[in-house]
Amino acid sequence: MSGTGAKAIEELERQVSQTVRGKPITKEVYPHQIAFNVLPHVDSFLPDGYTNEEMKMQNEGRKIMGLPSFRASVTCVRVPVFRAHSIAVSAEFKKPVSVSAALKVLKSAPGLDVVDAPSSARYPMPLNVTGKYNCEVGRLRMDCAMKNGLCFWVAGDQLLKGAALNAVQIAEVLAGRWKNRT
Repeated sequence: MSGTGAKAIEELERQVSQTVRGKPITKEVYPHQIAFNVLPHVDSFLPDGYTNEEMKMQNEGRKIMGLPSFRASVTCVRVPVFRAHSIAVSAEFKKPVSVSAALKVLKSAPGLDVVDAPSSARYPMPLNVTGKYNCEVGRLRMDCAMKNGLCFWVAGDQLLKGAALNAVQIAEVLAGRWKNRT
């Protein structure tokens, strides 16, 4: 929410109050109610159906990793949280990966805390990262849809360290470690 400014945060607060009191919802910043909703619309739409923000994530990944052919299919959504970004990542690697090896790499990565105990209801959440410099990563699992794929969830305070940047840095660390294992 904070990515669209103070008026967006005020709108969320107002709509939460309006909703719980059974009052009509007023909209100013977003084209739809944001309170208790998720909008798959961040920035303006491009002719190919993606948004500027979605393409920015791919383009930033290319620059950060120095990989001009890096590809990412991203859907950005507005989620009514006040101050954190989250991202679901499905990463495909050239060589086989394992969850245990990925956890080992991630636990040694600077600026990152591994929170990965789903059976105990411990995983990254926006409320837990607000105000923290480190991002959290968890819900690591093998991707059941792609060969050599790994899925994980990242949450981070976008005012201190954006989730998009951190997700790319995580993928870069993982890719570097597997590349160096050959």
